[in-house]
Amino acid sequence: MDVLRSSASAGTADELRICVIGAGPCGLAAIKNLRAAGLRNIVCYDESEVIGGNWAFREDTGRTCVYESTHIISSKRMSAFDDFPMPDDYPDFPSHWQLLAYFDSYAAKFDLHPHIHLRTRVEEALRGADGRWRVRLSNGDHSDTQLFDHLVVCSGHHREPYVPDYPGSFAGRTLHSSAYRRADALRGQRVLVVGGGNSACDIAVDVSRVARTTCISMRQGAYIAPKLMFGHPIDQVYEFARMLIPRPVLQPVLRLALRLAIGPWEAYGLQRPSCGPLEMHPTLNASILEALRSGQVLPRVGIDRMDGEFVQFRDHRKEPFDTIIWATGFLTSFPFLPSTIVDWPKTQAPPLYLKMMHGMIPNLYFIGLFQPIGCIWQLADYQARIAAQQITGRLKRPNDIGARIEREMANPHWRFSKSPRHAIEVDVRYFRGDLLRELARA
Repeated sequence: MDVLRSSASAGTADELRICVIGAGPCGLAAIKNLRAAGLRNIVCYDESEVIGGNWAFREDTGRTCVYESTHIISSKRMSAFDDFPMPDDYPDFPSHWQLLAYFDSYAAKFDLHPHIHLRTRVEEALRGADGRWRVRLSNGDHSDTQLFDHLVVCSGHHREPYVPDYPGSFAGRTLHSSAYRRADALRGQRVLVVGGGNSACDIAVDVSRVARTTCISMRQGAYIAPKLMFGHPIDQVYEFARMLIPRPVLQPVLRLALRLAIGPWEAYGLQRPSCGPLEMHPTLNASILEALRSGQVLPRVGIDRMDGEFVQFRDHRKEPFDTIIWATGFLTSFPFLPSTIVDWPKTQAPPLYLKMMHGMIPNLYFIGLFQPIGCIWQLADYQARIAAQQITGRLKRPNDIGARIEREMANPHWRFSKSPRHAIEVDVRYFRGDLLRELARA
């Protein structure tokens, strides 16, 4: 492999040029940590008009973003950056407007704005024979190519919408959840939402307030839980439970607690999950449970085939619909990177150490390329610290990184469900421990 010149031969920290792709919360954390490590020649590119990534609501359905009614599903205390708490007057689960204001305040606090170039798209990032990155940019009618010593990718994993393929064809309207903004356009329609995750359940409840009928199709059982339990945000209850309950019995205890809290899945017309509650990403939504019990949203099993305006389900039920909303997740993709660099299937876990370090390219870092049972941002902050410490030479890149990647992929935190949705799943507590142990080596 070709190896990037060392920091010593490359010059001082001020001379190193670092490119950060994406100005969402992970990109902001990357800039902050690079600055804190003494690096100053940092340039962050984002194709949007504002910072915040997918949390910046926009009417343009050509770009992935939150929908109008979105609130965060992890609590503010478990979501805020360690060094920047959310305001005391924020609710337990802030809206996307409040989160965007929080990110703006974070960027102002740590003086990040001078490093950010908005309305600038990274078209291509190629690593030359000298180890430096040639980053081709576009901004309206203008294009440019810049050279960088390090590339930090913070573009997220909600980029390429995934829509499953079924036999037959549907004659009505279809859209992916990434293009959903509000329910008004679906008033009086027969709507089918496909998926069992947080977006699917949020959208189904939102749509059911105006639609003629709203159904939600899940191909398998999912763990759906309220955001609050025992009067506290459920992620805080879970964090407390993990400190008290031994790991071998944690899943059975959580399964029992959830059954006591909401009752049997059959009471909601839902399929029973086939794995443990920590082996698939949880759906936190009390509203969908209420909507299912009241008949406001009707549960359906997985789809078998399409036939004009009709959808046939696996239990042989056949119903007409006007619109299908695919809340079926995303594929992990980086269209600006050569396929030789990201040479892993989009539906499988990326072979990266600590979900961030490439086995063959020492000056490439991925920040936030994981899906936790919890919030991404705090953990992305730790990843960014690791990247900054490596770039400045304070933390040595492991010599056995290939072996470490193999061990990490062979030993996930839990036996996660084998589906694209769980390809990058981690457990917050155990992944935090992994990252902090790496930082302790500095």
